[in-house]
Amino acid sequence: MCGITGFFNRENAAELTLRALHILSDRGKDGTGAAGPGWVEYADAAERLHLPHENNIIGHTLHSMVNFTRQPLVHAGILTSNCEIYNWKELAEACRIDASNDSDLLVRLIEQRLHDDNVNTADPTAVMRNICDSLDRLRGVYAFAYWLEGVVYIARDIIGLKPLWYSFSEGFAFSSEKKALKATGYTDIKELNPREILAYDIKHGTVDRYTRNFFSITPQHEGTFEQIAEQVQQLLENAVKIRFPDEPFGILFSGGLDSTILAYMCRKLGKIPGKDFKCYSSGLKDVQEPPDIEYAKKVAEALGLELVVYQIDLEQVEEYLKTVVPLVEDTNVPKVGVALTMYTACKAAKEDGMRVMFSGSGADELFAGYDRHKRSTDISRDSYADILKIYEKNTYRDDVVSMYNNIEMRVPYLDRRFVEYGLKIPPEFKINDTENKLILRRVGDRLGIPAEFAKRKKQAAQYGSRFDKAIDRLARRAGSNTKTDYLKQFYGYPNLKLGVLFSSGKDSNYALYIMQQQNYAIECLITIKSINPDSYMFHTPNIGLAQLQAEAMGIPLIEQITQGEKETELEDLKKAILQAKQEFGIEGVVTGALYSNYQRERIERICDELGLKVFSPLWHIDQEKEMRQLLALGFRFIFSSVAAYGLNSKWVGRIITENDIDRLVKLNEKIGLNVAGEGGEFESFVVDAPMYKKKIEIRKFEVIELDEYTAKVAITDAVLVDKAEE
Repeated sequence: MCGITGFFNRENAAELTLRALHILSDRGKDGTGAAGPGWVEYADAAERLHLPHENNIIGHTLHSMVNFTRQPLVHAGILTSNCEIYNWKELAEACRIDASNDSDLLVRLIEQRLHDDNVNTADPTAVMRNICDSLDRLRGVYAFAYWLEGVVYIARDIIGLKPLWYSFSEGFAFSSEKKALKATGYTDIKELNPREILAYDIKHGTVDRYTRNFFSITPQHEGTFEQIAEQVQQLLENAVKIRFPDEPFGILFSGGLDSTILAYMCRKLGKIPGKDFKCYSSGLKDVQEPPDIEYAKKVAEALGLELVVYQIDLEQVEEYLKTVVPLVEDTNVPKVGVALTMYTACKAAKEDGMRVMFSGSGADELFAGYDRHKRSTDISRDSYADILKIYEKNTYRDDVVSMYNNIEMRVPYLDRRFVEYGLKIPPEFKINDTENKLILRRVGDRLGIPAEFAKRKKQAAQYGSRFDKAIDRLARRAGSNTKTDYLKQFYGYPNLKLGVLFSSGKDSNYALYIMQQQNYAIECLITIKSINPDSYMFHTPNIGLAQLQAEAMGIPLIEQITQGEKETELEDLKKAILQAKQEFGIEGVVTGALYSNYQRERIERICDELGLKVFSPLWHIDQEKEMRQLLALGFRFIFSSVAAYGLNSKWVGRIITENDIDRLVKLNEKIGLNVAGEGGEFESFVVDAPMYKKKIEIRKFEVIELDEYTAKVAITDAVLVDKAEE
């Protein structure tokens, strides 16, 4: 738990470093330091550092967990790191390295391997390959920068629990927190992909990247359910044990399966509740006790755990939001609700003198614990995608909130070995039609956790704590239209700048609307016009009218022509997304994907290459719910084509109604027709939506009937009209 930063090819590097270190001071209160070629300086606080006027400086704020050793560390190169390497002593012994702590081990291990393998240090690719080999031996979490012979290398743990941001907008800079780069004037700030090592050549201002191999979902483990459950238990117990600190620690405790297993394992492995660890639960102080606190009390009493309950009233919630929302740099309501739950629990633990907390994060992603997983068509691939992208959704939030409270968060379910094993568990051992996290619930049974607790249905933290309800009450009291609007007063920036992959249909329109409502800035629409009507990737009916929809919203449109040939059409998509990034500075891409792994995986691959995040807010949404919600919100759309048994030409060219959705539901029950058209049963075209400033009036169209069940509508004349016009 530390903060790291660095500035290169900047005349005022010293000033920028001091400013960033001040912002990062909550990440480490045990001292600070900075270094450059031939010098290093340490102090108790950033304002006491006296840095030389150089163009390249690397900095560090210290939170000492394993032996007090100041950073940056200067050896053959210079290292600044934020790391918790749980197997550092074993590695030090195995490699015959005399290291004083995990950071010292990290730099000595890197340099030992570079030396022993006779690596040409003038070749950044060779250095990155060698660093990657060293990192594969680590069990723990880390983010670091290593400065060697005029090249700065940055990397983070492969799952992405420790954050690292960077920018090339002026010279090169990196930092543990995005806000430190914002405060020093940087734009185009990117989060480092955990599967990349980046090398910046100071002299030439060039960048190289090296891709690290991630885990696989194949081959699936062989063995019985019981055999695999036993292995899961052993691996998790090991992941818990190696994370034990030498001092008392806390457990984020909701009384749910994941946290209960962690607490029970701690006791099983010899830790005494109340002496070695305490469980912490938090929520709203209200007439009715929050479900998570109610349940946490029951579990703690039954299992003999010491529980600390921390409840705050509505006024305190509002006061805490002033800190939490800027911390997470986001006004996404669910994210803020979870962050508030974690913040209050960490605050209680801090008051008890705790410096380490265990979290059950990652279990739902790894073991198919969300409701959406019940609608998944490929559990293994979805679990893989969830783990792959968890750093974009959860880990930064958890890190900054815990760090602010001077608490190191440890996450056994995201242990490298545990994740690697968990991804290969057969999907039928994770979920069935009635229950999820099957194998983890079996682990609970094996540990002796009563079935009442082992089988408790998951409830999201923001609801279990009732903090979501608190935010809703505060929003209504303030006269805000939405909870997001209320949260904007605490953080006045859009969450991110986004481009929307826009097809003119209901899904891309709805995804756009959702992201807008969550305070994301929609900078442009990206439309691919395929010559091939049978494109695997892209919607084609009436795609030329996307321009009219863009005008209705007042959002710029990027259009890219493609021949629509399988796979090669992806190059055209990449060109369009790159254009959006260059012209509009987008930081992520929105898709309307519902179930298509084919589309989602290819979009994510392109965006990874371009350093962009991907948002798919409709992924695995209940299809009937989506259709009815669209109408309730004021979306008006037609079917522009149909191609399925049960449908015909009478469905196209007219506004879809509730009665139509009722008919689609019946067809689903009778013949399995996809209610939302995800199987290609129909395509849609939106004529009006809540974010449209004007609506589209279709004046001329032709219905083309191809056969009994296949038809399309060709719109030949459409215009924008004021919404007041009938």
